[in-house]
Amino acid sequence: MEEGEMVCEAARKGDTAKLRALIDSGADVSFFDREGLSPLMHAARLGHADAVKILLEAGAPWNALSPSNLSAGDFAMDSGHQEAFEVLLNAGIQAELILGTITRKANKNGDSDEDYLGDRITFSEDKLMDSNSKAIMMAWEKPLMEAHAKAVCSGGGHILNIGFGMGLVDTAIQQYKPATHTIIEAHPEVYNRMLHTGWGEKDNVKIIFGRWQDVLPQLESYDGIFFDTYGEYYEDLREFHQHLPTLLKPGGIYSFFNGLCGGNAFFHVVYCHLVSLELENLGYSTQLIPLPVKDCLGEEVWEGVKHKYWKLDTYYLPVCQSLQDSE
Repeated sequence: MEEGEMVCEAARKGDTAKLRALIDSGADVSFFDREGLSPLMHAARLGHADAVKILLEAGAPWNALSPSNLSAGDFAMDSGHQEAFEVLLNAGIQAELILGTITRKANKNGDSDEDYLGDRITFSEDKLMDSNSKAIMMAWEKPLMEAHAKAVCSGGGHILNIGFGMGLVDTAIQQYKPATHTIIEAHPEVYNRMLHTGWGEKDNVKIIFGRWQDVLPQLESYDGIFFDTYGEYYEDLREFHQHLPTLLKPGGIYSFFNGLCGGNAFFHVVYCHLVSLELENLGYSTQLIPLPVKDCLGEEVWEGVKHKYWKLDTYYLPVCQSLQDSE
């Protein structure tokens, strides 16, 4: 048996003494066996938390994926091994705080917001698409957008939405008759369509054309804020959060489209915890409300769409409020 197979075998058995001996002799903890599984995945799948710790300490990549797109954390989560899951979750959070490996990979593979803003887009009844057949927004999101609108409008008053898209959340916000409803939209075609469909004529609506980063001086403070931009990444969301203390009134509600790592269940959990932690450091509590979406996502929904940006059965809707207001 070659050394890598021996590491996998020790991980399957939870044999920590054997694992340490193999690691000390220079064995490769990043080895993948014929099943496409790493030692960390084997240990996680069988709930050997001590073996998981040893492998992580030896440099085993927490975010490596099997041929079926599962990480060690997915294996632990699916098998109900709570201790191993929590070890991997903490490792993922710490790694992403320091390195941001997942989002940096996404940035390299995706289009930037500058690319998107100069791109031709197409509108249809059930989706908004870019020129590469990637969905910008889709009708299946409507119940989610209605839930977001309910959250940010719960205190009434002045509401800010960043990213109009198909207008799903803004249509829902209007049902709550806010005192003022400010919408920031950066894509020229979406902006023109907003004007064409009468959004600029509503008494309580103010439309600001431009990237949110560029129009900050035009903004005031609001009782509710929703953030949902396309062509931006976690770093952009994190940057926006730095402005919340100025933009969100005391007692106000903030929410955002939680599409973070929507293609992998464990990575999504890592990012839900990460964003909650970072918002807590800014003085905000985050409640994540589970909303089942499996029934909304049949294969026919994705017909003609190049990339499924959401593959999970549950959507976690974030509701954020100042910690001192919730005490």
